[in-house]
Amino acid sequence: MNSEARPPATVPPSFAEALRFWFKLGLISFGGPTGQIAIMHEELVERKKWISEDRFLHALNYCMLLPGPEAQQLSIYIGWLLHRTWGGIVAGTLFVLPSAFLLWGLSWLYVAGRDTAWVEAAFYGLKPAVLAIVAVAVLRIGRKALKNGVMWTITTLAFIAIFFLKWPFPLIVGLAALVGWIGGRFRRDQFFVIKGSGNDAEAMRAVDAAARHADHTRVPLIHSAKVLSVGLVLWALPVVAAGLWLGWKGLHVQQGLFFSKAAMVSFGGAYAVLPYVAQQAVESYQWLTLPQMMDGLGLAETTPGPLIMVLQFVGFVAGWQHPVEGWSPLLTATLGAAITTWVTFIPSFLWILLGAPYIERLRGNERLSCALSSVTAAVVGVVLNLAVWFALYAVFPQAGAEAASWRPDGFVVVVAAAAFVGMQKWKWDVIPVVFGAALLGVVWSWV
Repeated sequence: MNSEARPPATVPPSFAEALRFWFKLGLISFGGPTGQIAIMHEELVERKKWISEDRFLHALNYCMLLPGPEAQQLSIYIGWLLHRTWGGIVAGTLFVLPSAFLLWGLSWLYVAGRDTAWVEAAFYGLKPAVLAIVAVAVLRIGRKALKNGVMWTITTLAFIAIFFLKWPFPLIVGLAALVGWIGGRFRRDQFFVIKGSGNDAEAMRAVDAAARHADHTRVPLIHSAKVLSVGLVLWALPVVAAGLWLGWKGLHVQQGLFFSKAAMVSFGGAYAVLPYVAQQAVESYQWLTLPQMMDGLGLAETTPGPLIMVLQFVGFVAGWQHPVEGWSPLLTATLGAAITTWVTFIPSFLWILLGAPYIERLRGNERLSCALSSVTAAVVGVVLNLAVWFALYAVFPQAGAEAASWRPDGFVVVVAAAAFVGMQKWKWDVIPVVFGAALLGVVWSWV
C-alpha cells in the first residue's frame, strides 16, 4: 500500500481529552446501538482521527460477536486502545453512568406516581410506541439475517420454541449457534450470511503498524489470568456481600444471580434478551407485571446509553414491590437497581479487557460467522415473540380473561400503526416517537 492509499495518521489524545469525550458521549448517546456507534465513528474516526477506520471496524466486528451491549463494549475497546486498562474502564463507565442515574430517577417517579393521573396517562401512551419500536426491530434484524430458506426455517423454529413450547432463551441461542457452526462446514453457501465488517475488503487491510504493535496488545499469559481473576471477583462481589448481609435466599442475591445469567446470553441486543427476562421476572419470580415491563422499556428508550438499561428498571421495581423487612421500598429498590446494573455491565469490561489483545485470531473466521448468522436468525424469532406478546397485552387489555370478552384498544392500534409507519417510511427517531406517544396518552386521557 503506498502512502497516498493509507488512512490518515491517528492523533492520540491526552487522557483528559478522552475523558471529556467519554463523558459527553454518555450524555448524548440516544438512538440505540446504531445511533451510538454512528456517533463514535463520526467523532473518533472522521473528526478527531483518534483511531483509524480499520481499527474501528475490526473492533466493532469483535464486539458484535459478544453478549451484551455492543456500543458500550466498543467504547471500552477504543478507550483501551487509547489509554490501556484505565482508558477502557473510564470509557465504559461513563457510557452508562448518566443513563443509570437518570433511569433511577424516572423509575422512582414511576413507582411513586402511579396514582397520579397524568403519569398513568403518559405510560398508557408509551405502550403503542414500544409496540411499534419492537416491530421495527423485528424487520431490521430480519433484513440482515433472513437471506435464504435455511435462515427463515431457523427463525420459525425459534419462534415456535419460545412462544408455544416455552423453551428458555439461552437454550435456543445455544442450539442455533451449534446448528450454524456445523452447518457452515457442510453448506457454507446457506450459513455464511452475516459476514460482518471484519470480512469487508476495506476492513481486512492491515491496520496501522503502530497500533498493531502497541505494547498493550502484546500481553503475557499472566496478565490475562490477572484480568480474568479480578473481573470474576468484581462480578461476584456485590452478590456475595448481599448474601452475607441479607441472606442467601434474599431478593438481592436472586437478582444478582439471575441478571448475571442474563448478561451471559444477551446476544443480539436488549430486544433479544427481553423475552427471557420477561418470562422469568414476570412469570417465574413475579417481581413485576408485563405492563410494568413494557413501561420500563419505554422509559429506557427515553434515556441515553444502552437499551439494556431496562434491566435496571426491573431490578428497581422488584425491590420496590418486595422490600426487605425493616427497609423502606426506596432503599430496597435502589440496592436492587445497583446490583442489577453492576452484574449486567461488569461482564462487558471483562470480555473486552481479556479478549481484545487476541482478536486478530478472529479475523476472517468463517465458521464463527456462520454460527453468528444462525444465532441472528434465531434472534429474529425471539424478538418476534416479544412483539406478539406485547401486542397481545397492549391491544387487548382483557387478555387472560375469556377470549369472547376481548376488545381491541383503538388508541393503541392507531398510535402504534402511525409510529410504525413513521419510523419505517419517514425514519422518525425513537426519542420523538416515545415522547410524542406519551404526550398523546396525556391528551387522550383529558379528551
